Amino acid sequence: MRKLEVGDKLYNVKQNGFADFARYTFSEVVALTKTLAVLKNGIRLINYPKESYIMSDVGYSVNRDKSTHWHLVSINAIRNAQIENAKIEAHDWFEAKEFTIEEIQFIYNQFKKKQ
Repeated sequence: MRKLEVGDKLYNVKQNGFADFARYTFSEVVALTKTLAVLKNGIRLINYPKESYIMSDVGYSVNRDKSTHWHLVSINAIRNAQIENAKIEAHDWFEAKEFTIEEIQFIYNQFKKKQ
């Protein structure tokens, strides 16, 4: 476990309930103080690594919000974010789209062929 340095890339994951999608936010450390690391998006993290078993082994708490942690970016985190973003994009498209009866029948027939 190490302290953050300028240039480190971090991510945070938020989810509103179990049925919601995991929403990833990425940022980079741009400045350091004696005890804080300031991210590009303005968030200030306590620059002391803590054990965090929710998403990753090590997390950095948000200043004045110790329940929110940011983690160092990994290939696995990037892959998971891409998967979640694809799910969100598909969900949002279906929510915004108003289907004609022909489109509904086409989608239904595609699912029927799959079975």
